[in-house]
This record gives sequence, structure tokens and C-alpha cells, in this order.
Amino acid sequence: MNMSNIKIENPTYAYVAAFVDELARSGVHNVVICPGSRSTPLAYGFAANPALKIWMEYDERSAGFFALGMAKASQRPVALVCTSGTAAANFMPAVVEAHYSHIPLIVLTADRPPELRDNGAPQAIDQNRLFGSYPKWFAEAALPEATNDMLRYARTIAGRAAGIALASPAGPVHLNMPFREPLTPAPIPGQPLPPESERDPVAWQGRPANQPYVKLEQAPRRLVAGEVRKLAGELAKYERGLIICGPQDSLSLAEPLTQLAEILNFPILADPLSQLRSGPHDRSRVISNYDAFLRDSRFASSDEFQPEIVIRFGAMPTAKPLLLFLKKYPDCPQIVIDGGDGWNEPTMLAERMIHAEPGQLCRDLVSALIGFSENIRRAASWRASWQEVSQRTTKALAEAMDELPQLFEGRVLAEMATLPENATLFVGNSMPIRDLDSFFGGSDKPLRVLCNRGANGIDGVVSSALGVAAVSFGPTVLVLGDLSAYHDLNGLLAAKLHQLNITIVILNNDGGGIFSFLPQAGYPDNFEQLFGTPHGLDFEPVVKMYGGNFERIQDWAEFQSTFQRSLKSDGLQVIEVPTNRASNVTLHRQMWAAVYQALELTTVAR
Repeated sequence: MNMSNIKIENPTYAYVAAFVDELARSGVHNVVICPGSRSTPLAYGFAANPALKIWMEYDERSAGFFALGMAKASQRPVALVCTSGTAAANFMPAVVEAHYSHIPLIVLTADRPPELRDNGAPQAIDQNRLFGSYPKWFAEAALPEATNDMLRYARTIAGRAAGIALASPAGPVHLNMPFREPLTPAPIPGQPLPPESERDPVAWQGRPANQPYVKLEQAPRRLVAGEVRKLAGELAKYERGLIICGPQDSLSLAEPLTQLAEILNFPILADPLSQLRSGPHDRSRVISNYDAFLRDSRFASSDEFQPEIVIRFGAMPTAKPLLLFLKKYPDCPQIVIDGGDGWNEPTMLAERMIHAEPGQLCRDLVSALIGFSENIRRAASWRASWQEVSQRTTKALAEAMDELPQLFEGRVLAEMATLPENATLFVGNSMPIRDLDSFFGGSDKPLRVLCNRGANGIDGVVSSALGVAAVSFGPTVLVLGDLSAYHDLNGLLAAKLHQLNITIVILNNDGGGIFSFLPQAGYPDNFEQLFGTPHGLDFEPVVKMYGGNFERIQDWAEFQSTFQRSLKSDGLQVIEVPTNRASNVTLHRQMWAAVYQALELTTVAR
């Protein structure tokens, strides 16, 4: 339906047009729409605005994660639209993830008007504050009118929603929007529209036509100069410090953080989602395989590697061995840097939380530390010892993997270092992100690594990665487990609908592989039924149903050639790597044993 050819005579449509136009003026470029009746005015309103790109999604849960992936990759607000009733409830998992991952989503749920609620009207549920405390802001929009005041109101709430969603810390906002019938552009008897000249507050109030009606501006959080100097003076006193960078999506932190590490001569333990393991920045102080060598209790308990100070950026890292390592030293001062209002501190060991923009704080500290250059206590052997352990670990893992006669899930994640420049790697939760932490050493090419690590769920991963592919310029690769793939098979429709290019690698061990590493595996009675959960699914027919190409590989050489070929192919490319859960545990233990032996040689050499 081409709205440009329709004369708007319904006041609802004038109201919606102002709302939609203001979202576009406020920086919203992409809108994900789920089909439905009550949301008709929103659907037509978005379709009529040439500044917006419409992405149709038929399954609301998948749609929520598709929009989340787009917002995560673009770091811009994405609007998400559905009809009334349980359709809105299906957005809940994505809203939760957006909350914890600080992703700017604008969730627009159409609703029945107040007189059709709580009285048996069909497709009506209580949608007010449906998502609880997870949205940064909730409002129930007023019923549409085309008066001057209400058009100003429509523009104001649109600009406010976009501004709040993006303001640090970013996150989801929820507007519940009731509509009365008629839901189509048909005129409403007795409710004529005012003249068009009176229906554009941007024009008749003299506002610039190419700017938002209202704009939310936010100054970055920054420590005052005196506090920066004080902190710099404290840091300069320590010889044996660690910088830890956990999951964070900013691509601009790497340079100032590595500069801070250089002036302090501290190593950086970089989570695979820190955006520090890969790129053209100075990676000489970046330690990427600490998950492997911190498993060695001799190393973790050695006085030689006991830190005097820990500075942590981003969310809590993925690696449990790192958490256990930090807990060995409860008296070691920990400083946590958070750019928003969060509390990323599950260790309960931090002595200081700093709410400041991380990159700016690093630059300010570097400038301040120059004044303390004569006082900075550099211990060259401290950083060198960490680097030596890291290098031996890297070599030991590579040699051990080369000797494996069979497919190994960890090696698939190590192979991601061969991705081309400007590629985006999206990784599933459970085992894939842990294997990425252990075996992905990074690359000197700029790569972006993403994961739904806010709530750590395995739902919606396919849709999130496809949302990333929709707005990314380089190739997009998704690596996930079989249960995670099963959870979001509906999400594959987006690849077909929107002709998206993506390579999906499914690590298929026929069940929940991570449970074989957990204490539950020590209780074999009913383990397979309750935790192993074998399913016996064949993904090939489903992939082909969605127009994709499917390859099930048999050995490592075949994986390498198939994977590289897929990166140069258009459309949906799915590669299945069949593995065995029991042998996967054994192979991981072989890797840790190889590292243990390598570190033992290091100890003997000293």
C-alpha cells in the first residue's frame, strides 16, 4: 500500500505521522514490524516515511532479537512494533537482554483503548509496564488526536524515547500506544482534520525542518581534574598491576586503554568481547588466553603473579578461572570503571566504583600520569612474566590442536582468527563463548566480536546475528550450539525475507554440551534425560526450507575449505560441525594438560 497516494482524513494518522517523522528526525533509521491489526496505524505510518527502512518479521520473539542485533551493531536506536495481546509479551526476552547489554531499543506495542480493557474484549491483556523494570522509560501514549497540542505531544514523546534509549547507559524504552477504530486511514465521522498548515508544529513554530523537534543531549561523565590527578598518583605507586577488560561494544576504547597500559606497564587481560583482542592498536600488552593458564592452580597461587592493584573495565569477564583468581586475593584493591549507572561487580571485592566514560578517563589518566613519570614504579619483569606465560600457552594449545585426529569445537573458535578485515563474529552463549575465550587469540585485522552476554541466554541468537548482518558492511559469522540453533529456527526466515548474507556454524553435539563440564555430570542417573537432552534433529531440511545452503563437514580440512568458501558466498550459508559431547570433554582436558605441561617447563626453566 503506497501511503503517499492516500489522502489522510483520519486524525489518528496525522498523530502517527508526526510521531514517526520525529523518530526519523531523532536518528532512528530502522524499524522492525510484526504484522497485526491493532498496530495498523503504526505500520502504515512507518511505511509512508521514506527516511525509514522497514524490516518485516513474522515471529515476535525473533523480531525482538533481530531488532536488538541491529541496534547492537549500529549503536543506534531501532524501533520495534507489534500488535496488542500476547504478541507484545514475546518481546520480553529481547527487552531483558537489551536492558543488561545496554542496547537502545524503542519498543512500540499497539493496544486497545481503555474502554476495551479488562472486560473480555479479544486480544487484550494488561500491557502497561508489561516489561517490568527492564525499560529505562515507560509511558502509555495518549489516544491520538490531530490538535496542535497533541501533535506537539506526539513529537515530544518520540524525541524523548529516542533520546532516552541512546543516552548512557543505553537501553530499551517502551511506549504502549492505544488506538481506536477505524484503524485504517478511513475518515472518522464528526472528527474532521484541521487544515494541513496547522498540523506541522515543526513548520509553524519556526523549528528547522531538518532537525528534531526536541533533542536530548547528554554530557559525558568525567572525573574532575583533581580526582584524576589523585587517582593517577595512586596508580603510579604500584609495580604489579592488572588491567582487566570485560565485554563491551565500544570500538573506541582500545586505543586509550592500551595507552594507559603502556604508561603503567600493566598487562591487559582482555575478554573476547572486549574488542581488544583484534585490531590495529598496540596489542603487545594484551593477554588473550588467560582462561587456559589460570586453570593451573600452581600459576593462580604463585606469589610471582599476585597483583597489587586491579583496574577493571566493562562487564564481568566470561572466564570463571579469572573470577576464582581474583577471589584468591580479596585484599588486592580493585577499581571498577563503569560508563553509566551500573554495578558490574559480582565479585563483591571492589573498593571503588567509578562512573565515568571509560575512554575519556583513560586519556585523562595518561595525561595526568605523564606528570608522575619519575614516580611510576615500573616492574619490567612483571609484564614480561605474564607475556611469557601467555606465549607458552598459545604455543601449547596450537600444537595440541594440530595433533588432534578428530573435530574439536575449540579449534573452530580458534579458526575465527582467520576472518577477513572488518568481519563481525557473533558467538552463542553456553560453550561457544567459553571456547572463544580459551582458544581465540585475536588478529591484527579489525574484527568485531559480539554476543548476547547481558542475560547469557541461548534464545534469539540466530535473529540477533541476522540483525547484525542487516546493518554490517563486512561479512557476518555466527557460531552457536545445536540447542541454541533449535531455539531460534524461526529466525532464519529473516535471511530469506531480506536476502541477508551470513555464515552460520552449528556445533552439533546433539544436546546440552556444557552440562558435561558441570557438577551435574557427576550424577549419571537421569543425566541424559534432564541435562544431556539429545534431540536427534537434522538441520539440513530446515535450512533448505529457508533457502539456505547446508554443509555437514567430516574433518578439519573440509571445515577450513568450506568455511572460507562460505565467506565469499551470498545468502544463508550453514555449516554443521558434528561432535560428541563425551569426547569433547576429553579433548578439552587434553588442551588443559598441554598448557599445564608447558607452564611446568616454564617453572623449571626459572
